[in-house]
Amino acid sequence: MKIISYNVNGIRAALNKGFLDWLKAANPDVICLQEIKALKEQLDLELFEAAGYKYHYWFSAEKKGYSGVAILSKIEPTQVTYGTGIASMDFEGRNIRADFPASANNGTPVSVMSLYLPSGTNDARLQHKFDYMDMFYDYVNQLVEEVPNLVICGDYNICHEEIDIHNPKMKGVSGFLPEEREWLGNFIDSGFIDSFRYLHPEKQVFSWWSYRANSRANNKGWRLDYAMVSKPLKDAINRAVILTDAVHSDHCPILLELKS
Repeated sequence: MKIISYNVNGIRAALNKGFLDWLKAANPDVICLQEIKALKEQLDLELFEAAGYKYHYWFSAEKKGYSGVAILSKIEPTQVTYGTGIASMDFEGRNIRADFPASANNGTPVSVMSLYLPSGTNDARLQHKFDYMDMFYDYVNQLVEEVPNLVICGDYNICHEEIDIHNPKMKGVSGFLPEEREWLGNFIDSGFIDSFRYLHPEKQVFSWWSYRANSRANNKGWRLDYAMVSKPLKDAINRAVILTDAVHSDHCPILLELKS
């Protein structure tokens, strides 16, 4: 099973930049999208179906043109869960999960979540981010009891280690705060594997660049996007790649390939 996760920073803008041609060439079985910034009704869904993604599920924010997540799949899921059931988390459309049968991955059932964790752009949003992180931690700890084979893909808006950011001295900026990094470490320790770092312990590759100061051309980036794999799937991690050549967004996609 080949899974891609991509914060597209507006699906309609990405479509205008050749997203569909790229998607056909990349050819994942499942793609998780974040920051779609659109309602399902605002999209020509036939475009995605013509590209091979017959099954598509959208969870938008209540606020138009903001946040939102989606899962597109060539494989029919057995169940799709919109949100977490926690109102203060769900009004911004930040979680959607699709459960896939064992036949989808050569005998291993897998549940795939698209996650868009809040950013901390100011004091109020930073507090909202911390509240969300705490609730999400508790939610996932309960979820893995029911769904042990879980992949949580998406934009976590946190750099975990110094290798994940171009300038490790930026310790006072949200996304690299000690409290955020500690939370992500605890999340991993609770039963997850950072698939990219697991396969590439010393490789420095980024997944987001500011639009300012020519950051992408100078590779002054952050690794904010992760494919976290629950420990029962550890031996299934076959490949984990950051696809830096894709340029439809300020993020680039990440790829995870699972074997049976």
